[in-house]
Amino acid sequence: MRPPRRRPAPGTWLWWVLAAGLPLLFLGVFFAWPVAALVVQGFFTDDGGTRALDLSGFAEVLSQPRTWRVVGQTLAQASVGTVLAVLLGLPGAYVLYRCRFPGRALARGLVTVPFVLPTVVVGVAFRALFAPGGTFGWLGIEESFAGVVVALVFFNYAVVVRTVGGLWERLDPRAEQAARSLGASPWRAFRTVTLPALGPAIASAAAVVFLFCATAFGVVLVLGGMRYGTIETEIWIRTTQFLDLRAAAVLSILQLVVVTGALLVSARLRARRERALHLTSDRSAAHRFSWRRAADAVPAAATVAVVGLLVVVPLAGLVARSLRTPDGTWGFDNYVALGTTGGRNALSVTVWEATANSLRTAVLAALIAVVVGGLVALVVSRRPRSAGLRRAVGALDAAFMLPLGVSAVTVGFGFLITLDRPLGLDVDLRTSGLLVPIAQAVVAIPLVVRTVLPVVRAIDPRLREVAATLGAAPGRVLRTVDGPLTARSLGLAVGFAFAVSLGEFGATSFLARPDAATLPVVIFRLIGRPGAENYGMALAASVVLAVLTATVMMVAERLRGDAGGGEF
Repeated sequence: MRPPRRRPAPGTWLWWVLAAGLPLLFLGVFFAWPVAALVVQGFFTDDGGTRALDLSGFAEVLSQPRTWRVVGQTLAQASVGTVLAVLLGLPGAYVLYRCRFPGRALARGLVTVPFVLPTVVVGVAFRALFAPGGTFGWLGIEESFAGVVVALVFFNYAVVVRTVGGLWERLDPRAEQAARSLGASPWRAFRTVTLPALGPAIASAAAVVFLFCATAFGVVLVLGGMRYGTIETEIWIRTTQFLDLRAAAVLSILQLVVVTGALLVSARLRARRERALHLTSDRSAAHRFSWRRAADAVPAAATVAVVGLLVVVPLAGLVARSLRTPDGTWGFDNYVALGTTGGRNALSVTVWEATANSLRTAVLAALIAVVVGGLVALVVSRRPRSAGLRRAVGALDAAFMLPLGVSAVTVGFGFLITLDRPLGLDVDLRTSGLLVPIAQAVVAIPLVVRTVLPVVRAIDPRLREVAATLGAAPGRVLRTVDGPLTARSLGLAVGFAFAVSLGEFGATSFLARPDAATLPVVIFRLIGRPGAENYGMALAASVVLAVLTATVMMVAERLRGDAGGGEF
């Protein structure tokens, strides 16, 4: 029997207002305001001390063939990368989430590593792979459309595996078993029963992958060069090299249109996926893997091949190239050089000092992201009866997804414009050292929300109602019901936030001072300086950063174990 609903305790509404208001204030000050300021500055001219609206920049930028070439390249690279990631990721989702075998948690962590790797590291790894003398140098796809797409698939493979696998693991097997008992072959049962059930998860993963492919700043900047740029790299070029804020503002709006469309599609498909979860069993339906079973062996062989060629080979190639000295021999010279500032003093700090800066910054950024993202997940997980409140909750969810799609370059440059005296305070955040972790937290918050939210939504609301009926205050309900059930997913969210903050490059490239540079910024500076010594140091530093992020995600995945958790 359903327990009677109790009237909210005094102060409950105030608590929920604060839980929603504090994240909104954070988003408004550190995301909406900087982005809006940059766009406004691009469309207003200074006419004798007064600012006048001038929209001629739209016609000027949109009439340039280069603009539409960049837009076309962005959409083409994102579309092809999305299709390949989905096709290659489905076998991996089956093997890693539908089958049980020793070392499954380790394998899941390995597959997740590419997603949390800094985009600069991914670009460096594939640049070493495709360069003359590299493992696949004979393909001739260095600085090409194909090279960029392969790197994008590497980066987003885990998104498909985790998103689709998370639903597949909980999918009730009885429908497929019934089809098999009626004479359907394994392929026909998969095509007519399982695949339609996975449709919402596949479509949701595709929308998210498209979004990430369209905004992979570091990968395209390192691999594509000037010829295969995207909207985001074009914003960076117009802002940093030409100081053309008007063109950058127009491009930012074009990017917002693309991102908003992808987010709307993703949100609608994610809602269908979450409704589908109500039809699944509470326990994992995974079975013991067997090489003798063709339905297991074929996707397993495909997964081994894809992970080997797409994940292991690029990372192994990066490690191997980092061990080649400038004179062509093998050794640790590049790693020894990490204690210096590079050839011709290319850096202001050593790589080890930059590593320490990255770790300190990532700790603070992860703390901010988990607190803000946890509050958002808690508020958005509620299903109020009022239609107006439901729309407000949906709007809040969508608002905190926007940082995934807006150029980090736009956010970083907007910080420099707006945060000299935020809210009238007598403090210049641009020189305080807080700007970098705040910017990194803005990027990490959507991932925290997406990781924690499905778990909080899956909690049976009757558990909270029973606790409240027995006299538990809202804080105690949160502590005794929601807390234990979301603990592991929150640990995974901490891992994601920390790893993403370690590798954030777009906004950090604007905000990090030379004497407090982070590891991704140092790697990019080394790549841009001439000399074999600097390039070797960049390779070695990329390995260090990859090991750090991989270790964080392995630990987070290990702590999560087989517990339910949100996916992307």
